[in-house]
Amino acid sequence: MDNAAAHRFTREKGISKPVYKLTRGIVVPLFRTYFRMRIDGAEHIPREGPAVIAPNHKSFYDSFFLALATPRPMWFMAKDELIKPWYGAYLARLGAFPVRRGESDEEALETAREILRQGGLLALFPEGTRIRDPDKLGAPKRGAARLALEAGAPIVPAAITGTDHLFLGPVPKPKKVQVAFEEPIPVESLPSTPAAAGELIEGHVWPEVERSWRRLRSRRTVAAALLAAAGIGGGVAAARRRRKPPTRWERVAEGAARAVGRGGKRRRRRRRR
Repeated sequence: MDNAAAHRFTREKGISKPVYKLTRGIVVPLFRTYFRMRIDGAEHIPREGPAVIAPNHKSFYDSFFLALATPRPMWFMAKDELIKPWYGAYLARLGAFPVRRGESDEEALETAREILRQGGLLALFPEGTRIRDPDKLGAPKRGAARLALEAGAPIVPAAITGTDHLFLGPVPKPKKVQVAFEEPIPVESLPSTPAAAGELIEGHVWPEVERSWRRLRSRRTVAAALLAAAGIGGGVAAARRRRKPPTRWERVAEGAARAVGRGGKRRRRRRRR
């Protein structure tokens, strides 16, 4: 499937309900078990009408985990190299549409506008690209806010953790993946201007994303600390078990051995004299 066909399919047909339901039915139980997925705040996603999900971006797999976490079908941009191979048609039926990286892609923006005009749920990463530093978020861009303002669509801040460095060679690591959605921010009263988009994303949306992301990370850190404490506590308990006080008979035997040792020393001193 080439880019033009993928955009046409997204605008005219959208997500394939049978393919989407079948994929979710197989993948959701598997991912929730293997990756111990935790989802917070899914009730904040509007049940109908246009809306923009604005999450942080750490991994190629973020879009898939977000789609599994949302209670309604979700569209997302995918680099055009993913749409051209044989599996591109399958991804398009799951809600992916192509975007050319490193340049302004008006075709992708128009497809995004059309999704919102049709009342769809659209995920857009304000950072624009993956931020590989596990301890930092990138600077947000205005694109997601501008599209939300143009469509009058509420924007839902979101955070995701655990998707970075997800594979060890061809094998996925059983990491814990967490997704959190915050309350939607209404935009109907805001003008559709670059200045308003900048204020919306930098002053309202991104602070919520950062707060939510840090909360998820601190939860992971606390869990690790508790496990470490349990390990230390277990080691101390084991050491105490190893150093348990001697029984009465063990003390008697130890005292007798010391007495014998002292008697032997006295006899050796007498012989020397």
